Amino acid sequence: MLKQSDFVRNSDTNRVEVLSEALPYIQHFAGRTIVVKYGGAAMKDSNLKDKVVRDIVLLACVGMRPVVVHGGGPEINIWLEKLGIEPQFKDGLRVTDAATMEVVEMVLVGKVNKEIVSLINQAGGKAVGLCGKDANLIQARPDGREGIGFVGEVSGVKIQILESLVNSGYIPVVSSVAADENGQSYNINADTVAGEIAAGLGAEKLILMTDTAGILEDYHKPESLIAKLDIQEARQLVESGVVSGGMIPKVNCCVRSLAQGVKGAHIIDGRIPHALLQEIFTDAGIGSMIVASEFSSANLRPK
Repeated sequence: MLKQSDFVRNSDTNRVEVLSEALPYIQHFAGRTIVVKYGGAAMKDSNLKDKVVRDIVLLACVGMRPVVVHGGGPEINIWLEKLGIEPQFKDGLRVTDAATMEVVEMVLVGKVNKEIVSLINQAGGKAVGLCGKDANLIQARPDGREGIGFVGEVSGVKIQILESLVNSGYIPVVSSVAADENGQSYNINADTVAGEIAAGLGAEKLILMTDTAGILEDYHKPESLIAKLDIQEARQLVESGVVSGGMIPKVNCCVRSLAQGVKGAHIIDGRIPHALLQEIFTDAGIGSMIVASEFSSANLRPK
């Protein structure tokens, strides 16, 4: 019969083995910048939220330089409904008229951003909240598609403020609201913002937390996960239709960041507790990793 002490001993052994496996990754990525796009179920489930925050603080504690970028679609919908404004979408994009833009900015910058900052600080990190307007971090321009209002694209980034913060040991938390040269606010896709910030910082990794396992050969079969691919293979999957729907902009975002110098881009399932640590610190990983070429040294993992 197993005693309670046996379970404790096994648990301690497993913990030590995990730490031992993580060591070469910790050594390799120490001092490197990791940009994490935080969203999906991991923002809505309080248990998952706590684990993501602890993971981000752990990255900082072992010498990495995490930067967090977030959206907040569900929270925006809640507040639009409270204010009697019906959420509208066109081609998968939130139609953002002037009234909606006001709510988007209020919720993302004033509520969601500060909640994440507070949680990171409570967990022992040193977080600072920003939006794209701060120090002209993100310059916006209209998306250009008709009928979607103040939905924007990134026209440029000025990452000096982020460099100053990470060099001083802070964890920047960035909401995806920015302004154009005339001061007009725009709602920008958080994946896009994360990709452009990662490129501007020359990040080691861009990690997109989603509600899917990653890139699947057959989206009906989670076991068909493609663990590692290069830019050319990613583009072929989009062209062939294997990558479709909402995964297309995520893959394109990864490819664009890699083309601008990011070492590795990852799409992981944020519904899995500690997915962030599993992807970075284990030999097997948990999601899909895209690299610039099959010969890239972006990761130690022999996927």
